[in-house]
Amino acid sequence: MTPQKKFHLLFSVVMGLLMISLMTFVITAVNIGFPVDFLSRWGQAFAVAYPVGVPVIFFVAPIARKLTGKLLGMPA
Repeated sequence: MTPQKKFHLLFSVVMGLLMISLMTFVITAVNIGFPVDFLSRWGQAFAVAYPVGVPVIFFVAPIARKLTGKLLGMPA
């Protein structure tokens, strides 16, 4: 695996951890507030979202970079 591919894979894992943690926290809080079992329910939401989100980031990030470059008239 090339260093660039390793970087992209690790980027996807880290971005997924940060983004999915924050988003599942916010959406869980909006939907149920902060009951006693909040952390358990947030954990369940994260456990479902993370395995879906990381591959999405892995495959969509390069497309987003290219599109952003085109919109700004810059190389991706």
